[in-house]
Amino acid sequence: MNTIFRKSMLSVAGLAFAGGVFAGPIAAHANPVDAKPVAVAVQASKPQGDQSQITLNDEQTANVKAIIAATKKAGLPERAAVISIATSLQESKLENLGHLGDMNDHDSLGLFQQRPSSGWGTPEQITNPEYSTTAFLKGLKQVDGWQDMPLTDAAQTVQVSAYPDAYAQWEQQATDLVAQHWNS
Repeated sequence: MNTIFRKSMLSVAGLAFAGGVFAGPIAAHANPVDAKPVAVAVQASKPQGDQSQITLNDEQTANVKAIIAATKKAGLPERAAVISIATSLQESKLENLGHLGDMNDHDSLGLFQQRPSSGWGTPEQITNPEYSTTAFLKGLKQVDGWQDMPLTDAAQTVQVSAYPDAYAQWEQQATDLVAQHWNS
């Protein structure tokens, strides 16, 4: 993250903190009867850069549904599923890949191309869609502010890829897939 952006974000955070310190005690004594509910719209950010898309077969669609089910089971919101699916689209095109021989990137396996040698789990675990998604989500939950950061930054913080910006190209398709399958 560049220094100017980081300083700007720290300044904004400082102002928000100061506002909370000064307004907090006043707000604490407000009459709750006068309080009115406020509707807050959550708007998804516009996907970064050029977007890619692939046509999914039945196996890939089943993997989308498995990622969504694991996300729901973990009690995480749709945004976590979007980040997970975009990551899997980049890493494996939503295919649960086994060892690819000479074409393999080290010992990377499964939907997220996780590595047993890096502590993601055993080969059997990593090639289990529920396990691999849960492992990815565990890493995602450890990223401060993942809900509000660009998808590619959140994915990269978990995955530590040699191509950190590559996840961004799958955001629109991942968003569409979650919208299509979240309630099915």
